[in-house]
Amino acid sequence: MKIYHQQVLLSILALSLLLGSCSEPQLSNENERATFDYPKTVKGNVVDEYFDTRVPDPYRWLEDDMSYETGEWVIAQNKVTQNYLSVIPYREKIRDRIEKLWNYEKVGAPFEEGGFTYFYKNEGLQNQYVIYRIARDGQTEIFLDPNSFSDDGTTSLSSLSFSQDGSLAAYSISEAGSDWRKILVIDAVTKEAIEEPIVDVKFSGIAWRGQEGFYYSSYDKPQGSELSAKTDQHKLYFHQLGTSQKEDKVIFGATAEQKRRYVGGSVTEDGRYLIISGAISTTGNDLYLKDLTEPNSPLVTILDDTDAEAYVIDNADTKLYIVTDKDAPNQKIVTVDASDPRPKNWKDFIPEAENVLLPSTGGGYFFAEYMIDALSTVYQYDYSGNRLREITLPGVGSSGSISGKRKAEKLYYSFSNYNTPSTIYELDLASNKSKVYRESGVEFNSDDYVSKQVFYSSKDGTRIPMMITHKKGLVLDGKNPTMLYGYGGFNISITPSFSTTNAFWLEQGGIYAVPNLRGGGEYGKRWHDAGTQLNKQNVFDDFISAAEYLIASGYTSSDYLAVNGRSNGGLLVGAVLTQRPDLMRVALPGVGVLDMLRYHTFTAGAGWAYDYGTAEQSREMFEYLQGYSPVHNVRQQAYPATMVTTGDHDDRVVPAHSFKFAAHLQGKNTSQSPMLVRIETDAGHGAGTPVSKIIEQYADKFGFTLFNMGFNELPYQYGEN
Repeated sequence: MKIYHQQVLLSILALSLLLGSCSEPQLSNENERATFDYPKTVKGNVVDEYFDTRVPDPYRWLEDDMSYETGEWVIAQNKVTQNYLSVIPYREKIRDRIEKLWNYEKVGAPFEEGGFTYFYKNEGLQNQYVIYRIARDGQTEIFLDPNSFSDDGTTSLSSLSFSQDGSLAAYSISEAGSDWRKILVIDAVTKEAIEEPIVDVKFSGIAWRGQEGFYYSSYDKPQGSELSAKTDQHKLYFHQLGTSQKEDKVIFGATAEQKRRYVGGSVTEDGRYLIISGAISTTGNDLYLKDLTEPNSPLVTILDDTDAEAYVIDNADTKLYIVTDKDAPNQKIVTVDASDPRPKNWKDFIPEAENVLLPSTGGGYFFAEYMIDALSTVYQYDYSGNRLREITLPGVGSSGSISGKRKAEKLYYSFSNYNTPSTIYELDLASNKSKVYRESGVEFNSDDYVSKQVFYSSKDGTRIPMMITHKKGLVLDGKNPTMLYGYGGFNISITPSFSTTNAFWLEQGGIYAVPNLRGGGEYGKRWHDAGTQLNKQNVFDDFISAAEYLIASGYTSSDYLAVNGRSNGGLLVGAVLTQRPDLMRVALPGVGVLDMLRYHTFTAGAGWAYDYGTAEQSREMFEYLQGYSPVHNVRQQAYPATMVTTGDHDDRVVPAHSFKFAAHLQGKNTSQSPMLVRIETDAGHGAGTPVSKIIEQYADKFGFTLFNMGFNELPYQYGEN
C-alpha cells in the first residue's frame, strides 16, 4: 500500500473530519476494558450479482491500495489500535521477555559450494540472517549480509543459488515483504556484481544451467497496483549471462496451450535435464523435461494430468526418480527412463504405504520420512530400492529433511517438537551414526513442560489428532489461558515444531493446542480433499470440536480461549468467529482470506480455486462460499475481542480482506469487546519480516490476548533480570 510520508503528518483534526473520531481509549471501572469510538468507515453502494442474487459490498473502496482515502483509513485505524495496546500495563514486559528469549546465537547447517563451506548465522537480534563462509585455509568471512540491504531491515534475502561449480551465485531479495523479487548475480569468489539485477520476478526459483545462465519464473507486470492486480499467466525464462533482461527467452508459458498460473523450472544435480512443472492451481501439476546435453532438444511430457502431483527428485543418467500422488494418495516414488517417461512406463520404486511419504535424497541415498499421525518416522534406502535402516530420532516430533548433494559424506537434519527447541544433527554416512551438531541456545527448560497427542471426534465423527503443550502439573480447572492454533488447507501438514515466541506463552502457564484439521496433508490427498470446496465446513467443524474438547476436558473455558491462525488459517479463525462467537474470548485472524466471493480477483488468488472453488463456478458453489465467507457473515451481535492483523505490502493475501472484515466487525459488534485491525507498514505476508517487527507483533498479540482474558498483570512475574 502506498502511504506517502506527508500523510503521516496530517493533523488529528483533519483525520477526524475525514474519518470520524479517533479518540484514545478510556478505561472502564467495571471491567477495566477500553471503550472508544472507531474511525468512521464510509459505506459505498457497490452491489454485485451472482446467479440472480444481489450481494452488497459497501467497503469495496478499501480494495484500492493506491488511493489516498485507503491510506488515511490505515493511519486512523493504526492510531486507534496502538492507543488501545498502549493501555495494556505489561505490554513492554512481554516485548522485553520475548526479546530476551530471542537473543541467542542461531547457526544453520553447513553446505558446500565451490570449495567453501557456507552457513547462515544470526547473532541474536539481527533482523535478517547473515551468510558466512569458511575457506579451505579456515578463514571465515561474511558472504552476504541482508541487514545491509536496507536501513530498517525490511529488505530480505529470499533465495540463494550457486552455479554447478560454485563460482557464480544468484540471489533474490524482497523489499517490504512483497512477493515481487529482484535477482542479483555475483562472482561468488570476489562477491562483486557482474551484471544488472533481474527485476519483476515472482514465485520463482533460480536454477543454473552450467555457467551460462539460469532459469527463473515470473508474470507480466500487471496493470495498476502491483500489490493487488491479478497475475494469471506464469512464464519460465532463461537468462543468458552477459545479456540484458529484455533478451531473456521464454522457455514455457508463451502460448495459450501453455497457460499456467504457476510455472517452475529446476535442473537435475548432474546438469543433464531441465524439469518444468506447470500448475493451474496450488494442487496438481503437469511435468516436462528437456535434455540440456542435446542442442534444440524437444520438450518431453512426463505427466499431462493436472489432477495429480509429480516432481523429479533425482536421476541416475537417464533413469528418473519421480515422486507422485497419481494413483497413490499417500505418495510414492516411481522410476522411468527419460526416453519415454509417461505414466504407462512408470515402475514403483518405493510403493505407496499406509502413511504419507515425504522423501529426500543425499549422500547417494533416499530418505523416506513417513508422517504417522503427523509425527516423523524416517527410513534410509539405497538406489536399488532396498530399505537399509530406520534413522533413530531423539524423540516424538518432527524431523527436518535429511538432504544434501549426491557426493556428500555427512548430512544434516533438525529435530524439534512443541516443547523441544530445534537441534541440528550430523549424520555420518560411513558410520551411520548421528550426533548433535548444534543445540539451540534459547533460554527454555523443556523438562518443565509436557507435550502430548490426543484424539477427539469432529462433528461428523471423524477422528482428529491434536497436540497439547503446557507446563507440568497443570490443574484442569478451566481457567488456563489457551491458544488454539489451526490451518487446515492446501495439503499443508502442521507438524510439531518449537517456537521462541510460543515459549513466552508456555512460561505464562498458557496452553498451546494444535489440531491437525482436514484440508491439510497429514493423512494424504483424501484428507486434503475432505477439507476443500464443498467440504470446507469440515475444517471449521474440526476446529470448533477441538475447542469444545479443550473446554469439556477442563483445560480451559470460553473465557480463557483464544483462536489463532494466519492466511488460510486466518480464514479459519474468521469463519469460526462468525459461526461461534460464543466459543472464545479472543480471536486473532492474521493475513486472512476473508472475502470468499472476490479472493480470486486479486494477485495469484485464482490459483487457490482447488481448495476454495469460486463464486462464478456454479450456483451451489456461490451459495456455499457466501454461507461461510467471513466478510459476508458478520451479524449485528456480540463478538469476542478481535485483533485482525495484516501487512500493507501483502500481495499474496491482499490487506483488503482484513480491512473489509474489520470494518464490518466495528460496525456491527454489540459487545464492549474491541474490534481492532493492526496493519504492519512495509510488511508483506510474513516471509522476511525483520526480527524487530516480529517481536513487536507477538508482544501485541499476547498482550491483547491476556488483557482481554482479564489479566491485569502477567500470570507469571519475571525477576529483575
